[in-house]
Amino acid sequence: MQIHIDPEVEEFISSLEKSTIAKTLRTLDLLEKFTFNLSMPHSKKVANDLFELRVRGQQEVRIFYCFQKGTIYLLSGFIKKTQKTPPSELAKARNKCQNLTS
Repeated sequence: MQIHIDPEVEEFISSLEKSTIAKTLRTLDLLEKFTFNLSMPHSKKVANDLFELRVRGQQEVRIFYCFQKGTIYLLSGFIKKTQKTPPSELAKARNKCQNLTS
């Protein structure tokens, strides 16, 4: 399955520390290989059609993604600093996902 990376997410990934970039790219390879079957600790379903890619390390990275028409869309990414996912990040990802279907 092909991965489509939003330019904002691409910029976010390139701004990370080198070791975190490597972990993120490895996790993206796992996502491409296992698609819907990727599970914890690498991926978690957060809504009906919205998933969270989880990259653990010195920087806790989260990238929201969804599946549409045989493609994986990376919607938004952020560095997680608290226990709870910021509602603004979740809302941004939901909006982008909904825009893909309309």
